[in-house]
Amino acid sequence: METFDARKVVITAALTGALTTRKQCEYIPYTPEEIAEEARRCADAGAAVVHIHAREDDGLPSFSVEKYRQIMDEIRKRTDIIINFSTGAIGIPMEDRVGHIARLKPEIGALNMGSMNYAIYSKSKKTFYFDMVFANPFKDISLLLERMNEAGVKPELEVFDNGHIGNTRPLLDMGILKTPLDFSLVMGVLGGIPSTTKALMFQAESLPPGSTWKLVGISRDQWPLTMATLTIGGNVRVGLEDNFYLPNGEMAHGSSFLVEKAVQMCSEAGRSVATIAEAREILNLSPTPSQVPADYVPSESEPVLRGDLSSLTG
Repeated sequence: METFDARKVVITAALTGALTTRKQCEYIPYTPEEIAEEARRCADAGAAVVHIHAREDDGLPSFSVEKYRQIMDEIRKRTDIIINFSTGAIGIPMEDRVGHIARLKPEIGALNMGSMNYAIYSKSKKTFYFDMVFANPFKDISLLLERMNEAGVKPELEVFDNGHIGNTRPLLDMGILKTPLDFSLVMGVLGGIPSTTKALMFQAESLPPGSTWKLVGISRDQWPLTMATLTIGGNVRVGLEDNFYLPNGEMAHGSSFLVEKAVQMCSEAGRSVATIAEAREILNLSPTPSQVPADYVPSESEPVLRGDLSSLTG
């Protein structure tokens, strides 16, 4: 008979996202200093990992290596929390999507494992917002993996549906994806798997043996899914990228408030929270925090790279 899984929980805080704005939630950080301060607060609250999309100071998404460098430097002035940089984007050349990973070498690089429709639907207005195709073909996934391997960065495999889990098989066979694998199960995005406990169990049971995984629940469905995740041995991600609200409907005044709630839920589920050092061991990372490489030199001609927002109608 299977018993309750009481392994320690690695909590990730997703601080910014690519599309969330202060018009939606005034507490989203934009500048490197703001992002780093929120990372420190999340570490103090119990998070072991921060997941970050860089922003320009006006809030628009950025893929400038120098902007990511500033963020990494500011975080390291404050905390040794594990740094996870995004690579997701639309309308950005692939080499630029991975430039900050290859040159700065954070502990983790997020890697989307398949393509999908991506939208938000308004029942009241009978229309779609943020209506786009999020394309991640195998050639792009392979390039990202090759660059991560060269930089010694662990890929975090972000899956939005069950087929994305299966996409790991040819990459493992090619040898460019290496075990143990770490997955993020993103649930509740229109075009992906729905945010139900039944779907969560299906996803978790489909993972390759020996994998670590976390729930990424979108919007307020995050909280019941978080509790379900804690009962079956998963890790969790919270933060203003995914959800603005506490379970009581109150808007969180920063990602650290959502981390505090996740820590409370871990205790209620009978599981303890992993320290940063323990999370490094659980995720098979170096015990030494990543730093900006000593040989890093800013590119004089580096353009300001912003995601293509032309398809965003809301």
